[in-house]
Amino acid sequence: MIQLQPFTTEDSSELISKIKDKRMLLQFAGPAYHFPLTKEQLKNDLETENRFLFIVFDETGQKAIGHAQIFLKERTFLLGRILIWDESNRGKGYGKKIVQNLLQYGFTHFDRETAELNVYDWNTGAIECYKKAGFEIDPKISSEVSIDNELWLSLNMKINKNTFESLQQ
Repeated sequence: MIQLQPFTTEDSSELISKIKDKRMLLQFAGPAYHFPLTKEQLKNDLETENRFLFIVFDETGQKAIGHAQIFLKERTFLLGRILIWDESNRGKGYGKKIVQNLLQYGFTHFDRETAELNVYDWNTGAIECYKKAGFEIDPKISSEVSIDNELWLSLNMKINKNTFESLQQ
């Protein structure tokens, strides 16, 4: 059982310790953070009124297993910075549960009909996870970022509230 708990500055050190290099930080957070991730960067997010940070807590194992955020936009809310810390926990369905919990929180707390997220096109595991949760790629929206002489293409995926609710039944 997964639970989203509010992220606090006390949680910063654990999250920072999981981000090993600039490529991992870019994959996790997009270009907004700069390596190395710092408590100050996370504190700025915590102080941003339209950003909601969570620790992902596994009630079964009674421990924190990851991080996730919601960013409230004008017409939608954006899921982001989703990270399951331990690679051995990936591929076990945690990602889909985290996404479902974020969507439930977002559609319950905010007056928005659509949720979205961005994911790099090479991150096929995450893309499949988001598709299983009901997201679809929006072919009209994409962006690129450069790292280590590589170009990473970021895809935008969306789900509307009605689709999410119908999948929960």
